[in-house]
Amino acid sequence: MRAPSRRARTPEEKEVIEHSKYDAVVFDWDGTMMDTTALIVKSIQHAAREMGIPVPSDEVASSIIGLDWRNALRIAVPDLPMERAMEFGEHYQAHYVPNEKRVFLFPGMAELAKELKASGVAVAVATGKSRRGLNRILETTGLTDLFVTTKTADECTPKPHPEMLEEISIETGVDKSRMVMVGDTTHDLFMAKKFGCDGIGMTWGAMRAEELLKAEPVALVKNAEELRRLLGGE
Repeated sequence: MRAPSRRARTPEEKEVIEHSKYDAVVFDWDGTMMDTTALIVKSIQHAAREMGIPVPSDEVASSIIGLDWRNALRIAVPDLPMERAMEFGEHYQAHYVPNEKRVFLFPGMAELAKELKASGVAVAVATGKSRRGLNRILETTGLTDLFVTTKTADECTPKPHPEMLEEISIETGVDKSRMVMVGDTTHDLFMAKKFGCDGIGMTWGAMRAEELLKAEPVALVKNAEELRRLLGGE
């Protein structure tokens, strides 16, 4: 499917867009847009302690960020019976939600997304969060209207399956050759690889650079300014 013609560009947009590599930029949320990695890890560990099961290490708990809830639990707390997954989730939420207001968007990411949108680029989200969780944080941050579409793990086949990106491509009319996925885990980058679009790894999130390289991203960046230059924002 070829991307349809986009709207005419204003003189103010022309210089930026002519150098843009992509017509659609899809962001992961946790660990990419927002610095939630530590809170997610602590919330998983809190829930494990509350339920009296082995507490996962920081490395194990962070490795599941981006996955759907049940697959995440199978990795982080393999001793947890799946029939008690809802109970575990309640303990997790009891720690996560009250502390969510203490975490912040990574510097420059909201500004970058707004610049891309103003330039005519389709800006979207593909996240392992639930719809309820994503809607809550979008409302809190005031970014609800920034994204042309958002996809969550309870609405699509979870990462690294490419369904989220497939649906975004259909909804935006942007071909995979003109789309990029930006994320901080191999779940994000393998999803991009399976879909056939570019993937860019953010090294400030859940996984180290050497882990991200296993998914063969087109690039790794360490902050919003590096990402902006790579996307052609200058």
